[in-house]
Amino acid sequence: MSLFAPENRTLSPRHKTLYAAYEIAYTLADFAAAMLFLVGSVLFFYQSLETPAIWCFVFGSALFAVKPTLRLARELHYAAIGDTDDLARRAGA
Repeated sequence: MSLFAPENRTLSPRHKTLYAAYEIAYTLADFAAAMLFLVGSVLFFYQSLETPAIWCFVFGSALFAVKPTLRLARELHYAAIGDTDDLARRAGA
Protein backbone atom coordinates (compact mmCIF):
# COMPACT_ATOMS: atom_id res chain seq x y z
CA MET A 1 0.00 0.00 0.00
CA SER A 2 1.47 3.35 -1.00
CA LEU A 3 0.99 6.52 0.98
CA PHE A 4 -1.56 9.09 -0.22
CA ALA A 5 -3.14 6.75 -2.78
CA PRO A 6 -6.84 7.66 -3.14
CA GLU A 7 -7.89 4.02 -3.17
CA ASN A 8 -6.56 3.54 0.39
CA ARG A 9 -9.74 5.05 1.82
CA THR A 10 -11.86 2.18 0.46
CA LEU A 11 -9.67 -0.84 1.27
CA SER A 12 -11.91 -1.97 4.12
CA PRO A 13 -14.78 -0.72 6.28
CA ARG A 14 -12.19 0.28 8.89
CA HIS A 15 -10.33 2.36 6.30
CA LYS A 16 -13.60 4.09 5.36
CA THR A 17 -14.32 4.91 9.01
CA LEU A 18 -10.80 6.26 9.53
CA TYR A 19 -11.06 8.36 6.40
CA ALA A 20 -14.31 9.92 7.60
CA ALA A 21 -12.93 10.66 11.08
CA TYR A 22 -9.78 12.27 9.72
CA GLU A 23 -11.75 14.31 7.18
CA ILE A 24 -13.96 15.67 9.98
CA ALA A 25 -10.87 16.63 12.01
CA TYR A 26 -9.28 18.20 8.91
CA THR A 27 -12.40 20.21 8.15
CA LEU A 28 -12.72 21.39 11.76
CA ALA A 29 -9.08 22.54 11.76
CA ASP A 30 -9.63 24.31 8.44
CA PHE A 31 -12.79 26.02 9.64
CA ALA A 32 -11.28 27.07 12.99
CA ALA A 33 -8.18 28.49 11.27
CA ALA A 34 -10.31 30.46 8.83
CA MET A 35 -12.48 31.85 11.65
CA LEU A 36 -9.40 32.88 13.66
CA PHE A 37 -7.99 34.69 10.64
CA LEU A 38 -11.32 36.42 10.04
CA VAL A 39 -11.64 37.49 13.68
CA GLY A 40 -8.01 38.58 13.75
CA SER A 41 -8.54 40.68 10.63
CA VAL A 42 -11.54 42.44 12.18
CA LEU A 43 -9.67 43.02 15.46
CA PHE A 44 -6.91 44.81 13.56
CA PHE A 45 -9.38 47.63 12.83
CA TYR A 46 -9.01 48.60 16.50
CA GLN A 47 -5.55 49.55 17.71
CA SER A 48 -6.44 48.56 21.29
CA LEU A 49 -7.15 44.98 20.10
CA GLU A 50 -3.92 44.51 18.17
CA THR A 51 -2.46 41.96 20.60
CA PRO A 52 -5.52 39.64 20.54
CA ALA A 53 -5.53 39.99 16.73
CA ILE A 54 -1.92 38.83 16.58
CA TRP A 55 -2.76 35.83 18.78
CA CYS A 56 -5.67 34.94 16.49
CA PHE A 57 -3.23 34.85 13.57
CA VAL A 58 -0.74 32.76 15.55
CA PHE A 59 -3.37 30.18 16.55
CA GLY A 60 -4.85 30.21 13.05
CA SER A 61 -1.41 29.56 11.57
CA ALA A 62 -0.89 26.67 13.99
CA LEU A 63 -4.18 25.15 12.86
CA PHE A 64 -3.11 25.47 9.23
CA ALA A 65 -0.01 23.47 10.22
CA VAL A 66 -2.26 20.83 11.82
CA LYS A 67 -3.96 20.13 8.48
CA PRO A 68 -1.06 18.38 6.69
CA THR A 69 -0.18 16.71 9.98
CA LEU A 70 -3.66 15.16 10.05
CA ARG A 71 -3.26 13.91 6.47
CA LEU A 72 0.08 12.30 7.28
CA ALA A 73 -1.31 10.78 10.49
CA ARG A 74 -4.21 9.30 8.52
CA GLU A 75 -1.86 7.70 6.00
CA LEU A 76 0.36 6.31 8.74
CA HIS A 77 -2.75 4.98 10.49
CA TYR A 78 -3.75 3.24 7.26
CA ALA A 79 -0.27 1.72 7.04
CA ALA A 80 -0.44 0.58 10.66
CA ILE A 81 -3.70 -1.32 10.18
CA GLY A 82 -2.42 -2.69 6.88
CA ASP A 83 -4.18 -4.48 4.11
CA THR A 84 -4.32 -8.09 5.29
CA ASP A 85 -5.87 -9.39 2.05
CA ASP A 86 -2.97 -8.00 0.03
CA LEU A 87 -0.45 -9.45 2.47
CA ALA A 88 -2.15 -12.85 2.30
CA ARG A 89 -2.03 -12.84 -1.53
CA ARG A 90 1.67 -12.00 -1.51
CA ALA A 91 2.34 -14.81 0.96
CA GLY A 92 0.49 -17.27 -1.27
CA ALA A 93 -2.26 -17.97 1.27
